[in-house]
Amino acid sequence: MTQQEIIKLSDEDLKSRLTDFQSQMETLKLTHKMAPIENPLRIRSMRKLIARLNTEATKRKAQA
Repeated sequence: MTQQEIIKLSDEDLKSRLTDFQSQMETLKLTHKMAPIENPLRIRSMRKLIARLNTEATKRKAQA
């Protein structure tokens, strides 16, 4: 998901995707602790995506 796609999301959609990706991140971390996942770089990309979503949410909150 690119930054342009994130900017186009509505507020509700942004919040729902953020919670969805956070739960996926927790699942990925737990799975990786039990047994190594096939592509551990997914954790890094998921963390960065969550940070982008949080940044956009904070920016929108500051504008309101």
